[in-house]
Amino acid sequence: MLKNNKIWLFCLIGLIVTACSISYKFNGASIDYTKVKTITIKDFPNQAPLVYPPLSQKFTEALKDIYIRQTRLQLVNSNGDLDLEGEITGYDLTPMAVKEDAYASQTKLTITVRVRYSNRVNPDEDFEQSFSAYREFDATQMLQQVQDDLSAQIIDELVDQIYNATVANW
Repeated sequence: MLKNNKIWLFCLIGLIVTACSISYKFNGASIDYTKVKTITIKDFPNQAPLVYPPLSQKFTEALKDIYIRQTRLQLVNSNGDLDLEGEITGYDLTPMAVKEDAYASQTKLTITVRVRYSNRVNPDEDFEQSFSAYREFDATQMLQQVQDDLSAQIIDELVDQIYNATVANW
């Protein structure tokens, strides 16, 4: 009798596990691929007062990369169904936490990007918006020591924000 109960319990657990399936879509894109097939991403020039020379190219390439990797959209040079353009408007350093000797112990690096998004299929979704992200670093370090790593982290965050605002509909 005990052996039969174990068999029934095992079968019941197996049935429950196979009957329950949950599907998640991790890229978050909500694109109607029957209508939207292409995207144009123009270069984002660096118009910030403080210039980090590779920032424009790194940001533009990261932006293109996320749409190529996470959607089925084809990247075209002009007249895409979706269009992204803009400029880098800020690359700013701000002293943060102040120590007892009146010197900053932390410095914040902030990057700001203005984006113009056009959706030729659904113009109601068009917008112009600024996005910004930052990272803090120890003020005893020089910006040149940390800016490659920090700017890469900030670019990743900015690209995620823009992706979510344009095609993820979060």
